[in-house]
Amino acid sequence: MQTKRVVFSNRGLPYALLAPQLAITFVFFLWPAGQAIWQSFLREDAFGLKTSFVGVENYLRLLREPDYLNSLSVTGVFAVSTTVLSMGLALLLAAAADRMIRSRDAYTTLLVWPYAVAPAVAGVLWWFMFNPTIGIMSYLLEQLGYDWNHRLSGTDAMIMVVIVAAWKQISYNFLFFLAGLQSIPHSLSEAAAIDGAGPVKRFFTVVLPLLSPTTFFLMVVNIVYAMFDTFGIIHATTEGGPSQATNILVYKVFEDGFIGLNLGSSAAQSVILMVIVIGLTVIQFRFVERRVAY
Repeated sequence: MQTKRVVFSNRGLPYALLAPQLAITFVFFLWPAGQAIWQSFLREDAFGLKTSFVGVENYLRLLREPDYLNSLSVTGVFAVSTTVLSMGLALLLAAAADRMIRSRDAYTTLLVWPYAVAPAVAGVLWWFMFNPTIGIMSYLLEQLGYDWNHRLSGTDAMIMVVIVAAWKQISYNFLFFLAGLQSIPHSLSEAAAIDGAGPVKRFFTVVLPLLSPTTFFLMVVNIVYAMFDTFGIIHATTEGGPSQATNILVYKVFEDGFIGLNLGSSAAQSVILMVIVIGLTVIQFRFVERRVAY
């Protein structure tokens, strides 16, 4: 069987078709990344009038800074919690939608809507619901005997931002899990049922292994989302507080660079964050993907 190949009569046409995407990649990724790397080796004043080359001093200073080390641990807890919660709930909802016969389309549409909400708007919505004074969620928790106050309690603040970030991402995960479930032949589950396997055993021994490619893809996407795209949520709800309890890495880059005007340190933090995300992605593809059955 021969593979059909596309041949361009003009040799310059393929490069012309690739040029717009390459230009966008260069302008919005490669050039800013290069600028950040170069700026991380510099020390600048707040007005940009004086610049001096300090080498790796910005990086060494970060590793000695307690607030930055705290931000690393906070980011780890936040990213893992958000990923596990959003993927777990999305899989549960997708399994429920896959078993539905009536109203499946309406159910799916309603679940997809939260993904259209901007992160900052989602943060404000949940901030009102968890507001210690007027929030419905804080009122319900008070009726259960729990004194909720995310302004004073770092644990409450972390729980709130994790819930907001996971709620925002559930719709995205739901669509992929539902598509993965619908692509699994029902004959496999029926065969397992004939062999005497119950619904729970069928799910964990038949369905979940066949969902491993989708699960692996969503795990990578959700970790990147928690690392980068949750800035608006943190900024609209806690602003990194109380007492740095929710000050994740991406927010600390903003705080030090745009508020503290420490441009060299902020650039070094952005480079470290980029290296961490790339490293986590490589580790996932290098080790976790081995367990994925395509």
